[in-house]
Amino acid sequence: MSERTAPTRERDRAATAQDGHVTMQTDIVRSSFARGALAFLRIVVGWIFLWAFLDKLFGLGYSTPGERAWINGGSPTFGFLDNASGAFGGMFQAMAGAAPFFDWLFMAGLLGIGVAMVLGAGVKVAAVAGTLLVFMMYLASFPLGQEGQTNPITTSHWLEAAAMITVAATRAGDTFGLGTWWSRIVGDSWLR
Repeated sequence: MSERTAPTRERDRAATAQDGHVTMQTDIVRSSFARGALAFLRIVVGWIFLWAFLDKLFGLGYSTPGERAWINGGSPTFGFLDNASGAFGGMFQAMAGAAPFFDWLFMAGLLGIGVAMVLGAGVKVAAVAGTLLVFMMYLASFPLGQEGQTNPITTSHWLEAAAMITVAATRAGDTFGLGTWWSRIVGDSWLR
């Protein structure tokens, strides 16, 4: 199979824009089992972010004890930022407790990414925001050169980013989600 050239891709995009065709997951992923597996991945990743939001908001006793819950006056970012390490640790430690802005931004990100991934609408935006968020978390705990790390370069943050990018690229919100409905509203735009 030959690789398509850039002019061919541009003509395809122009034709799609003219006839109003929106690329659906079934256009990309032919196997129903694979579509289901991608939907499962999307929902699991979404739940990771949604659970982190709920735990930090209410202090459910897992990562956040009740007395440090956001609704009880705790800072959802302070503990993580204050314990930042590695090459960028000092920069992130300086942000710890510096401004409520970071708490609001972080919590809005967790909620938005989690809801979009679980529901399957706005998955592209969630994938970009989520990848940026986990990249910042990766930098805050940069493993290179630290003793006791199991891998000097990659962490689970890489896996989360790869999962979100894969889910967005394959339109996984269309299966067991609101992606098909959402695409009728936003088309193939960046809001998809």
